[in-house]
Amino acid sequence: MTNVLKPLAFLGQAIESQVMVELKGNRGYRGTLDGYDPHMNLVLRNAEELVNNEVVRKLEVTIVRGDNVIYISP
Repeated sequence: MTNVLKPLAFLGQAIESQVMVELKGNRGYRGTLDGYDPHMNLVLRNAEELVNNEVVRKLEVTIVRGDNVIYISP
């Protein structure tokens, strides 16, 4: 049987790691996961905001609302 992590367990292991967060509307963020809550709201440090996979701005800290998240990848 494979070792499957629940979403919040995965986020706990990903703290201080680089993640890619894909959002609704062809938007996303790439940065270091600094924190999260049970609603999957995320705090990213040293993040890049992406629109259609193109960097549009760099942010020291940003909060991503969990309702908009499609997936999170290491």
